[in-house]
Amino acid sequence: MRGPPEVEMVQTRQATLDEQFALRHPKSAALFAEAQRVFPSGVTHDGRYTQPYPIYVTHARGSRKWDADGHEYVDYFGGHGALILGHCHPAIVSAVTAQAARGSHFGANHELEVRWGQLVQKIVPCAQNGGMVKFVSSGTEATLMAMRLARAYTGRDTIVKFRGHFHGWHDYATVGMSDPWDQPSSAGIPRAVQNTMRAVPVNDVAALEQALSPGDVAAVIILLNGLSTEYLTQVRDMAHRHGTVLIFDEVITGFRYAPGGAQEYKRVTPDLTTHAKILAGGYPGGGICGSSEILRLLEHRDDAAWQRGRRIAHPGTFNANPVSSAAGIACLEIVQDPAIQRKAAATADTLRAGLREKLERRGIAGSVGGEVSLLNVSFSEPKVDARRLTFRFRTAMQMGGVDFSGLSAFVSAVHDDRDVEQTVRAFDQALVALREEGAL
Repeated sequence: MRGPPEVEMVQTRQATLDEQFALRHPKSAALFAEAQRVFPSGVTHDGRYTQPYPIYVTHARGSRKWDADGHEYVDYFGGHGALILGHCHPAIVSAVTAQAARGSHFGANHELEVRWGQLVQKIVPCAQNGGMVKFVSSGTEATLMAMRLARAYTGRDTIVKFRGHFHGWHDYATVGMSDPWDQPSSAGIPRAVQNTMRAVPVNDVAALEQALSPGDVAAVIILLNGLSTEYLTQVRDMAHRHGTVLIFDEVITGFRYAPGGAQEYKRVTPDLTTHAKILAGGYPGGGICGSSEILRLLEHRDDAAWQRGRRIAHPGTFNANPVSSAAGIACLEIVQDPAIQRKAAATADTLRAGLREKLERRGIAGSVGGEVSLLNVSFSEPKVDARRLTFRFRTAMQMGGVDFSGLSAFVSAVHDDRDVEQTVRAFDQALVALREEGAL
């Protein structure tokens, strides 16, 4: 009996990557169809949007996760970088389940928030020696609060950031994210907000000096990934010379490069640091830490003029909620051991070497880079645009049982040799598939 024409077509020629993906993921396809009737484009986070459609995950453990169709993946999405200890670490699971049974929200102070903050003071260089901490609910909230603190402290309005550096999705953070650099990366941003931000090229000392020279800059905010100690020292010294607050955004790098983050690893200490992700052990939570002189702008005083005119007001329903506090304590008690970061970085180094070898063997121009346990892949001569290439690469890797975060990977301390071997094999297969379909 003859099958439907479309089935015969697949049988008589090599199936495309999308066709192979569709055959393997019918349940994810059905869930995505439902999701599109609920959420714009069917997703709840821009980073989860992909084509032809995303996989839907049912459970995860350690370095792996499983989708609705029963497929197992080596996971390098890593909770958007939050899971340096992998999925469902026993200590974190135990702490969270115990706390959930006691209460998820007291609407009151509690002992766990104190312990959590004390761990940050112990571990992070800029919070040591009298530094203070403030908890929020996300990385976006953390960078927004850091900017507000700097503005209140200096009495200035302008923030300098660096082109392409991501600091969350609030209005200020959208400026300078992508070319053209003087335009926000999102619609709906008031021109008045845009005018308070300056985006300069990274590693360009002269451009930074020019941006600071008007004397109206409250803060310089910067990611540390890939930047040298020498350059970061120059940035710090220039900021301080102009009376400007230096903010290190360590939402991703915090507790990952070293126990004290990239500032410990690179030996440069800022005035303020923003955290999220690893800070809360994979649960919702963020924070700002650093100079007590600046953070005391949040304190209450018996002074009406202070309360109304000088103080930064800051509520927040889920600030330091007990469940996230319990997860954060359990996580930080483990990651304060530098063996955790060394293990993740060593695995990433092995993985980088394996992927580079496959690029060279296949004769595909590209590179595999990144620092410590952050890994990224780039292709020098793609035949499709960057957005489509990212989608195609992720799909091709998923067909080999590996889930990358686009062209990047967050390597955890629980990824092992078996994971690396499978990842290198999947990468090799992905290169072949992408070349065959004309993406490379």
